Amino acid sequence: MASIKYNPGGQKGKITYNADIVSGIVVLSLRETDGIELIPSKNNGIKLCFEKEGIFVDVSVIAHYGYSVPELAFRIQQNIKQMVESMTKYKIAKVDIHVQSVVFDKPAEPEKENMPAGEEPQTQSAAQDEKAKN
Repeated sequence: MASIKYNPGGQKGKITYNADIVSGIVVLSLRETDGIELIPSKNNGIKLCFEKEGIFVDVSVIAHYGYSVPELAFRIQQNIKQMVESMTKYKIAKVDIHVQSVVFDKPAEPEKENMPAGEEPQTQSAAQDEKAKN
């Protein structure tokens, strides 16, 4: 595990952040972003690289259908940058976003509760056929 040292204003003493803390903050910022899901893996699709210039963040997500991918990516970048920099005082050098796939919502199924016993809900084409017969 890597740990990063932060020495604010040249003061004596130091504050040490574990890399898992920064990763947890990134996960938190992603969960607050509407229209995406985390990659189901051990690291949630997040890679961090700590360099002198700042933290390089590489994030893979799953987008929900109906959201603009460029807007999602921009919001993710802004959320990660704002949350990490405000909570740890580290600088985010770069945030790369990879949209791995798009999830489509399941269509709503017709309600069976209000149907008389023994009847099945009709599909749209079956309803149109019945109208044509009448």
